Amino acid sequence: MADLSVQVAGVSFANPLIAASGTFGFGREYSEFYPLSRLGGISCKGITLMRRDGNPPPRIAETPSGILNAVGLQNPGVDAFIRDDLPWLKEQGTVVIANIAGNTVEEYCRMAEKLSETDVDMMEMNISCPNVKSGGVQFGTSCESVAHITRAVRAHCRKPLVVKLSPNVTDIASIAQAAEAEGADALSMINTLTGMKIDIYTRRPIIRNNTGGLSGAAVFPVAVRMVWQVSNAVKIPIIGMGGITTWEDAIEMLLAGATALQIGTVLFSDPYAPIKISEGVNRFLDENNIQSVTELTGAVKPW
Repeated sequence: MADLSVQVAGVSFANPLIAASGTFGFGREYSEFYPLSRLGGISCKGITLMRRDGNPPPRIAETPSGILNAVGLQNPGVDAFIRDDLPWLKEQGTVVIANIAGNTVEEYCRMAEKLSETDVDMMEMNISCPNVKSGGVQFGTSCESVAHITRAVRAHCRKPLVVKLSPNVTDIASIAQAAEAEGADALSMINTLTGMKIDIYTRRPIIRNNTGGLSGAAVFPVAVRMVWQVSNAVKIPIIGMGGITTWEDAIEMLLAGATALQIGTVLFSDPYAPIKISEGVNRFLDENNIQSVTELTGAVKPW
């Protein structure tokens, strides 16, 4: 068998397949299907400083080859996560990534401080959140705001820091460079694309929030393009995500420049998808006499 292990920012993963934040909860439900040790890691559901109940329904809608969601970061809060979920997660034999979100820089910094005192392996900072102190503009949509929040959180974070990039920008490579320059240890990308779906009979948006984040197979080509662009602009590792559904998709994302991968929306239709994808990647490596999955990262040959 080929070597499926990878390293991201000094953290060792048994294989490159990570359950994506927001699609896997804290892993308890999926542990009924298979041992979570078969995953490279889990990026936990996004947590905020205080408990959040999320947006009113309807907040998920199916679209061609994907879904729209505006769940609104429903979660129990960072203290409850540390008390109730993290001890169980640390017994599962896989890498635990805490995904943090907030509406002010101060909220992110306080969470980074709290989680630095715990056994989480990494932190993933979701910057696709509205900065309430800057008119509600997302943290992740300008080089200046990305640099500012990365610099601030870096000063409070004593774990490897992954910055999760929004695709809803004009120049994602510059955004990535801003995060790298201010201390990000790795990048994860892409977060959801903003989308909308309207009921033609009621003439109302199907999502109560009017718009939502589009994920699933529909966004995969966009994700591959952005991972490739960023991999040519930064030196830190990339965790690639966005519509990965099959093992062929996984190979493609690695070739584009990803070191590890997050699997998300496909879990809703097939909880076993990460296992199948990992097995498919392993077969591909063996059939092509490739010794290690790391040989695929960035190996695309542009025309």
